[in-house]
Amino acid sequence: MPDSRIRIVIAFAIWATICAAVAGLAIALIHTAFFSFHPGRSAVIETLFSGSVAAVAIAAAQGAVALVTGSLLSRLGRHLQYTLLLGLLIGVFDFVMYFVQMVVPVTELGWVPDVAIILGVTIAITVAGSRRAAATV
Repeated sequence: MPDSRIRIVIAFAIWATICAAVAGLAIALIHTAFFSFHPGRSAVIETLFSGSVAAVAIAAAQGAVALVTGSLLSRLGRHLQYTLLLGLLIGVFDFVMYFVQMVVPVTELGWVPDVAIILGVTIAITVAGSRRAAATV
């Protein structure tokens, strides 16, 4: 795998992690401010902290999945394009999914299905952003 392709994959994985983390942190703030009951200051901190930790953990998993998927695609002769937009798309999907689940709690399927959906979408977005590398002579 050429050095430039692996750099792109690594940068994309970092960017996807950042975008997913920002989406999750924004939802943690919105949830704490508008959707949770907190009888005191310590409850506010606990709600915000636990939501933030979960968001960053899921974002890290998405970054790892993006890295593995991008590496596999690179080994198969494909390279990533539009990585800036792909990372933003991952963050937007996360934000929308979290927001819908927060506003309509019946849509929350549980931790395992939710994480499977998020990671599956990360794989799909990464694959959709790959193109066959041009043949070099």
